[in-house]
Amino acid sequence: MTDEKLSLPEKAVMITLMAEAREVSNPELKQRYGLTLDGKSRTHLNDLRFVSSRRQGRAFAHLLEDRGWAWCVGHLGAELPPRSGSAAGALYAVLANLPRHLDRAGLSLADVFHRDEDAPAPAPAPVAAVPAPRTAPAPAADDTEARIRAAYADLADAPGAWVSLTLIRADLADLPRADVDRTLRHMYRLPDVHIVPESNQKSLSTVDRAAAVIIGDQEKHLLAIGNR
Repeated sequence: MTDEKLSLPEKAVMITLMAEAREVSNPELKQRYGLTLDGKSRTHLNDLRFVSSRRQGRAFAHLLEDRGWAWCVGHLGAELPPRSGSAAGALYAVLANLPRHLDRAGLSLADVFHRDEDAPAPAPAPVAAVPAPRTAPAPAADDTEARIRAAYADLADAPGAWVSLTLIRADLADLPRADVDRTLRHMYRLPDVHIVPESNQKSLSTVDRAAAVIIGDQEKHLLAIGNR
């Protein structure tokens, strides 16, 4: 994913979609930022699987995909393109210094730019009621982390064995990808969870690459849970 693959307007759209962290239509891009993604540039970014686009009425709407996030991560600290202007220079200064904060806080770009509506809703305040009998505990919540752990247990040969995220995602196909990614990033910080890149990158299929989760500045493809 080298800079030469993208024109300056394509880079600008990528960074804007990263900052918005949501689907944005061409009319909104034009109105708010003076940008559009049409024609060959749209086809280019779609073919690279950096951006997905769909028709929204008479216009296209665009969403930054995982590979696009990975490009943005790799672009942090890149040299300012020639004839970029002072505004672009200020933007590149911000991007170049973001890694300092990310490293200190243990965050990814997706953590920084995620929108509030993507976060899990807070649990409702408890309502006063007659206490349930101690012999009748409430059932465990079927949350995303529990689903991931259950899928791993079904697929792994033993605790701590590596399982491809391609297989994990296939088992969780009914869950929104954003929820699974967010939970994997949370689990990455847990002591019994290990999420790593595939060391033999040539062995990865297109499906394997698409199933990767971006954590920090890497695409990670394998999950292990338990002692290793």
